[in-house]
Amino acid sequence: MRQNKISKKIKEFSNYLNVNTIGAGALAAIFGCTGPALIIINGATNGGLTQAQTISWLFAVYFFGGILGLMISLKHRIPIAGAYSIPGAVLVAGSLSNFSLSEAAGAYLTAGIIVFILGITGIIGKVMNWIPLPIVMAMVVGAMIRFGTEMIASVEQAPVIAGSAILVYLFSSRFMKKFPPILMSLAAAVILAAAMGQFQVKNMEPGFIVPQLVTPSFNIDAIISIGIPLALLVIGAENAQAIGVLMAQGYKPPVNKMTIVSGIGGMVTSFFGGHNANIAGSMTAICSSKEAGQKQGRYASVVVCGVLFSAFGLFAGVVLPFVVAMPKVLIGTIAGLAMIGVLLSSLQEAFSKPQFQVGSFFALIIAMSGVNFYDVSSPFWAILGGIAVSLIIEKDDFKVSRNHQNVKKEDSKMFA
Repeated sequence: MRQNKISKKIKEFSNYLNVNTIGAGALAAIFGCTGPALIIINGATNGGLTQAQTISWLFAVYFFGGILGLMISLKHRIPIAGAYSIPGAVLVAGSLSNFSLSEAAGAYLTAGIIVFILGITGIIGKVMNWIPLPIVMAMVVGAMIRFGTEMIASVEQAPVIAGSAILVYLFSSRFMKKFPPILMSLAAAVILAAAMGQFQVKNMEPGFIVPQLVTPSFNIDAIISIGIPLALLVIGAENAQAIGVLMAQGYKPPVNKMTIVSGIGGMVTSFFGGHNANIAGSMTAICSSKEAGQKQGRYASVVVCGVLFSAFGLFAGVVLPFVVAMPKVLIGTIAGLAMIGVLLSSLQEAFSKPQFQVGSFFALIIAMSGVNFYDVSSPFWAILGGIAVSLIIEKDDFKVSRNHQNVKKEDSKMFA
């Protein structure tokens, strides 16, 4: 009986493994393995880490991040991608020079424990049920609108590559609907960039390096400076973005489980000197978008992304020099095109109803501003600010929203 269920799931998955899901998964992996990897490399260099310690950091966040996404997406058949906190990498990169790698690992472990406890107690799920959806959607738009603006900025920096990629996307969407336009755009941009000699190979020698184990030590200053802000980033930025994106696409994400696995990921990666493997907002957005094909089969794109992520982490020393060679404008343009559907659906959800308009507007502009108070990035403050504004001037909207939720619960009981 169990074998029949497994074979049925395998057959179902194979049916969803098509050009759309493979294209979206590959795009998410390319996005995650380029610019964000450079943040880690630069942070490791500034922090005085050895090449082996840098490769161990990359191995931890990519290998375990990929495995995390594979497991939870296959379990729930929802496109929930795993990677690591990019703002967290920026935070850590700025703090490594003040602490030893062992002390930083202790802070990473503490952050993972905090996230795990918040998930296992169910607190995050209750909080997300209370937060108005329009405010969450406005935060998603504000946090991810940079992908759209960077796409346009890329046209100024590299008009031939970026402009051609956008034109191929538009004409493919209009005239070649059987093929994913984002994949056509990526192929055209890569060919053009290669023909124009835009792939810049650095002086890095490829070679396999065995990841190193790190013994965490606990320093109260490191925990306050790195651990607590990192935990807030994982919950308030990455998980919140991923949850909002999935809601915008019509999914019902397992909020508490997403938080729990993010906590486990943080604990595991700390023993390799990695800052956190968790649910990833940006990669989830790409894999859950309409570009990934049929809604029920988009989880297959996360499997593709997870396999590529894990392979990148395992062979980071070998493949990194080649990935670093990809031009930034190419990645920025393609990522912006991939976000179009997510941004449109999130905008519609945020401002199509009369409730929470002002709170959503403040959530939008706070997230767009990129403010960073106490080393916690803007998505977290966007949600807090949006809720605060709505509580002050849109208090009645909370009653309307609560009544609507109660009606939906009663309807679901009637048809259960």
